[in-house]
Amino acid sequence: GGDDMQIVDDYYEITTSAESFESVRKSIEDAGIKTQSSELTRIPQNTVNVEEKHCKSLLRLMDTLEDHDDIQKVYSNFDITDEMVTAMEQNS
Repeated sequence: GGDDMQIVDDYYEITTSAESFESVRKSIEDAGIKTQSSELTRIPQNTVNVEEKHCKSLLRLMDTLEDHDDIQKVYSNFDITDEMVTAMEQNS
């Protein structure tokens, strides 16, 4: 089964191991529950706090990687506070 389930806005987010992904997806489908999406996603076990002076360049790097044609998904383990994002938006 799923390892964790959260209600996010108007949908459920179910977390499971990669090995259990297909059986959990099939169980949900067999129960007659429609899914909006199902995908394997890398979730960090540990996060790193980012200093405010590095936020802009780190986010620019993430955008550049996401825009690259040969890259399908970009994952990160950094944590940027809402206050840092607001400060960057005001300084832009």
